[in-house]
Amino acid sequence: MQENNLSTSVLGNKKIINAWTTYDLAVSVYNLVITATIFPIYYNNVTSEKDANGEVISNTIDLFGFTYKNTTLYDYSLAFAFLIVALLSPLLSGIADSGGSKKKFMMVFCYMGAAACSAMFFFTKGSIVLGLLLSIIACIGYTGSMVFYNAYLPEIAEPAQQDKISAKGFARGYWGSSILLIVNLVLIQKFEWFGFSDVGSATRFSFLLVGLWWFGFSLIPFYHLPGNIYNKDSKSNSIGKGYAELRKVWLDLKQNKNLTRYLFAFFIYSMGVQTVMLVANHFGMEEIVDENGKHMETGQLILTILIIQFVAILGAHLFSFISAKKGNIYTLRWATLIWSLVCLSTYLFVFTPTHFYITAAFVGLVMGGIQALSRSTYSKLLPDTEDHTSYFSFYDVCEKLSIVFGMALFGIINEFSDRMRTPIILLISFFVIGFVLLLRVNNKKI
Repeated sequence: MQENNLSTSVLGNKKIINAWTTYDLAVSVYNLVITATIFPIYYNNVTSEKDANGEVISNTIDLFGFTYKNTTLYDYSLAFAFLIVALLSPLLSGIADSGGSKKKFMMVFCYMGAAACSAMFFFTKGSIVLGLLLSIIACIGYTGSMVFYNAYLPEIAEPAQQDKISAKGFARGYWGSSILLIVNLVLIQKFEWFGFSDVGSATRFSFLLVGLWWFGFSLIPFYHLPGNIYNKDSKSNSIGKGYAELRKVWLDLKQNKNLTRYLFAFFIYSMGVQTVMLVANHFGMEEIVDENGKHMETGQLILTILIIQFVAILGAHLFSFISAKKGNIYTLRWATLIWSLVCLSTYLFVFTPTHFYITAAFVGLVMGGIQALSRSTYSKLLPDTEDHTSYFSFYDVCEKLSIVFGMALFGIINEFSDRMRTPIILLISFFVIGFVLLLRVNNKKI
């Protein structure tokens, strides 16, 4: 059987597993630098008008006849990118499974995203549309490549290994992206040391470094990861074959009640997790002030993200350890409860930079744990199959649609609220509902 051939040649192969986790190292710089820190800060600066004291006097953008808050428009653009991937990835995954071309699709999305990040070097105050367009393309490249990347997990690791390996991948990503973020922070703060004329040009150069890092480290997994693992007919790469493959997986998925219950719970609590990750910096800029009434500066915001990153490394390994003792679903239930308490405390008590730093540590702890464990839990729940990419496309669609709905709902509430603190109530509800839905998932097998 093909599964037996897979077990002897690929499953558990240390070189392949190390190569696979290296893609987390490669791609996580997008998530940290572009999504979470430097790009949002730069975007906010070039789309805001400030007075002589540096205080914002206008933060709206006129686009296509409408006026938006700059942060709301950014939220909508990301939601649009995730929606595109959610619509495309199932069909592309079906095509990849039918013709054994998962690696090729992963490469296309990876290089598209890396190129878009590099091109952000040309994003200036006079080219806001270009900046938003490139951020959308980079987001599609990142999320699209992750669909095919995640699908490798059940093909390279035994079920007993998957929590640990998933955590190792996320930990490598947190380490690597933090290193590049620190390099970029020095580059921006001390721009004159490196021959840049101002902070803006140094910041734009940091986007180029992200693209080069992503492309460079991706060469390692692309060299070692197997291509057509099950030796499928490459001529089957057609829309018709892809649709047939997707339909077969969908029908199988409907019969697996435990897996569908998990996906539904994952969809709900992911709306909270992903939205927190994407709006954290904007929240810090708008809601957090020091004893002198000054809002958080760029260095403070990036320090916050670094706290999250380094604590998340501990969180990924800690939750993997707990899941080995207590089970995946049990551990995820506790993670959603902790998330809801973190959001509640943020709404009620977090007003100063010190409060924000402490909260960041708790966010990092549960973020690292819930991300790594969610991926490996889904992998463990899968039936014996060769259609891992198609199955994981449903996981990724749930994740991406959760971002679309989470960001859209957060953006709508934020648009009509006086403060960015109000939509946090929505995030709390996501985690509470996610916890309740996880109670319906059978924990005995994992």
